Amino acid sequence: MSTKQSIFEEFFIESNDRSRTVDITSGVISFEYFEDIFSPTITAKVKVVNTGNTISSKDNPDGSKQSLYNGLPLRGGERLAVKISGNSKNNPGLDFSKKSQDYFYVSSISDVISETQKESFTLHLVSREAITNETSRVPKKYPSSSSIDTSVRSILSDYLKTDKIGTIDKTSNDYGFIGNMRKPFTVLVWLASKGVPVSSGDGTAGFLFYQTRDGFQFRSIDGLNDQAAKATYTHSEVTNNYDDTNKVDDDFRILNYLVDRNQNLIEKLRMGTYCSQRSYFNLLNFSFTNSVFKLSDYSKKTNNLGSELKLPKISNSSNTGLGDVPTRIISQVLDIGTMEQGVSTKENADPGKYQSQGLMRYNVLFTQSLDVMISCNTNLRAGDIIECNFPKISESDAKEYDPETSGLYMIKELCHHFDVNRSYTSMKLVRDTFRKKQQKNK
Repeated sequence: MSTKQSIFEEFFIESNDRSRTVDITSGVISFEYFEDIFSPTITAKVKVVNTGNTISSKDNPDGSKQSLYNGLPLRGGERLAVKISGNSKNNPGLDFSKKSQDYFYVSSISDVISETQKESFTLHLVSREAITNETSRVPKKYPSSSSIDTSVRSILSDYLKTDKIGTIDKTSNDYGFIGNMRKPFTVLVWLASKGVPVSSGDGTAGFLFYQTRDGFQFRSIDGLNDQAAKATYTHSEVTNNYDDTNKVDDDFRILNYLVDRNQNLIEKLRMGTYCSQRSYFNLLNFSFTNSVFKLSDYSKKTNNLGSELKLPKISNSSNTGLGDVPTRIISQVLDIGTMEQGVSTKENADPGKYQSQGLMRYNVLFTQSLDVMISCNTNLRAGDIIECNFPKISESDAKEYDPETSGLYMIKELCHHFDVNRSYTSMKLVRDTFRKKQQKNK
């Protein structure tokens, strides 16, 4: 395995009143950093083993020293500056020490063990915005003429008070709403489910709101799927398992993997992923409108990570496929507006253009799910696309790749692990179809 050690360069912790700072670098034995496309904030964990002779106690005038846990003391809200140097161009390390805005905050302390001359504990860390989110509410009314991406930028700036704004994909649909004193993260995740991207248009609804080291991201699933692969990884149990033309670089070797999920057909049918029927009731004219959504009507409009999904027939004697019959019926009151002046007769964002499509995109995204471990690569981010090659299980030619499992995957979540002996990256990869992606006809 190529899991070279990284170097802990800087771990400084400040008391929650900002009056004292302690260098705990020598006591850190492991650090784990997490990103997830379904998490609005980055998180981390640091394991510390510390001697009792660390910091001068405020209560003892003679200057005697005591443990960090009670001497600082650690009670939550402390800031932590982190810097870890990598060991290659693919692992430049992590640096959260340059600006105070980048510091982690201690959200909780666990696994506290105190002995006569030694203590150990685990610090659970979050970004500053995660703390702000718990103390802020969105009371504002956003007009129906405001695009969703504009509202997202406003909430990030006005209520989370952050300048860590990454990529915000533009939406083609406007949407008016009232914050109703909900927390910023709650509103932002809710808005993501209603967005239709400008770049690819109708049939591609579904956004994700999450945080990476590059800032807060508001990305369409279709836009993420359209990215070029950031790296190619190959699974090989033996270093020279392939000939010279297919030799595997240790830095891009899949050290181990597990197929976590390979389709869940019954769950998809219950959710109405492939075909659903929606009934809308209009409060102004007391009318009902019905619409049927079929995956097959939109699949050619979307950017997928593999070949087009093929569904079986509903029975042996039928020519009707599972994607042709609604497996979920949803009824709701049509959204006509948000306290607009005058009488509004226009839908506040046509639900037929995003609700069923978004339902399809979120559920189909987990058609395949893999857990993989690779050499530490801190250049990767949640939401990136990577290509994975897995050897074909065959007696004929061990140099061939399996076309069903190999192909493009999205990084749903990742963890960069560092300890005193090694460093590696573990990831959960997902994709919406099977087989390698076929080139579209132009």
